[in-house]
Amino acid sequence: MNLIGNGTLITQNAAYPLIENGCVAYEGGNIVDFGTTDEMKAAYPQADFMDAAGCLIMPGLINCHTHIYSALARGISIPDSPVNHNFDDILNNLWWRLDRKLDMDDIRVSAYATYINSIKNGVTTAFDHHASMGCVEGSLFTIAEVAKQFGIRTSLCCEVSDRDGAEVSAATVKENADFIKYAQAQNNDMVKGMFGLHASFTIDDATLESCVKEMGDSNAGFHVHVAEGPSDVADALKRTGKRVVNRLYDFGILGDKSIAVHCIHITQSEMDLLKSTGTAVVHNPQSNMGNAVGCSPVIHMLERGLLVGMGTDAYTDDMLESMKQTGLIHKHHLCEPSVAWGEPPQMLFENNRAIAGRYFGKKLGIIEKGAAADIIALRYNPQTPLTAGNISGHLHFGTNGAMVDTSIIDGKLVMRGRQLVDIDEEACFAQSREQAKKLWARI
Repeated sequence: MNLIGNGTLITQNAAYPLIENGCVAYEGGNIVDFGTTDEMKAAYPQADFMDAAGCLIMPGLINCHTHIYSALARGISIPDSPVNHNFDDILNNLWWRLDRKLDMDDIRVSAYATYINSIKNGVTTAFDHHASMGCVEGSLFTIAEVAKQFGIRTSLCCEVSDRDGAEVSAATVKENADFIKYAQAQNNDMVKGMFGLHASFTIDDATLESCVKEMGDSNAGFHVHVAEGPSDVADALKRTGKRVVNRLYDFGILGDKSIAVHCIHITQSEMDLLKSTGTAVVHNPQSNMGNAVGCSPVIHMLERGLLVGMGTDAYTDDMLESMKQTGLIHKHHLCEPSVAWGEPPQMLFENNRAIAGRYFGKKLGIIEKGAAADIIALRYNPQTPLTAGNISGHLHFGTNGAMVDTSIIDGKLVMRGRQLVDIDEEACFAQSREQAKKLWARI
């Protein structure tokens, strides 16, 4: 039995939102009990105690959409690359050039970097959407090995796209199918597989049919970018006479195990279709601003009852910072300061938990008896009173991922004092720097 206590416990559990001098008891990957530190020490006198004085103790954060493959692009400069004037330019001039040149060593160290940064920002579960068109076979298995080594909970898929020809497209379909079978055979709650699709505008009808066939009765769900840029909509209308969401619906892509990422350029009828199928939507505010693709109408989606969660699209690994940016972009876009107060924490803490619950058997993102022992502690000394009624205000304006001191995943200590346990961070980043040089030279 283990205890982590002496901190302010924020449970994300409506019945007990905040416990002063709180403590969590956990064992074997599960939360056993929680309460005040005195209560837990009295109930479990033989337990090992971890002191989190001066910290907020919280459930681990969930990132519902990221891209490990992009990790080695930080700081990249491509001399012959033209100026990017739109999202299509960004894809053609950077991301598709990069993913074609990735090899297995690049993929491995990209996973090192992303999972290290995730853990250090309090992310204990990450949904990744992978792409490496020049190195497809085995790519998801390599990432999964790193996730297991680092002890992080993860969902993986490989991006299916026809942009690099039929042979590569078929390889991505097979990688998804193979990994889904592998992950389901593991029968644990640390790794899951989904079927990754790039976007409607890079996938033809025959490939979509192949993906649905290969999915079979696995019920793993699809993870797909939807109407991120205007070109996705224009292509769907030109080729099929349908909007993106309608096209995906007609192929059986939507459903309560599927994730539609971005959903920026969609109509109200498409929102209703997403809702009626139970499809989850994932918002990535910083990436949308950085790519200048627009602001997803997630406030309207939430008003219509859609399940909308939050990701980072690899723009950052800091979910707390993404929560802040979610509030800002929607106030700015709607020219209405009264919106996006309750919605960002709802998306991060409630809806991400609900989305993850569709794939992982254990309850994540909450301090509750029987839930997964994914627990983080942030060093935070509030300058104003912190109460059950103003938790969101403090998390929104007072915290960020750099404050995370301790991370526990599945009951295992993976970081303490911002130092990873049994992982040589310096060696990993030295290796990623060297690997990045080689990749940049190839590009």
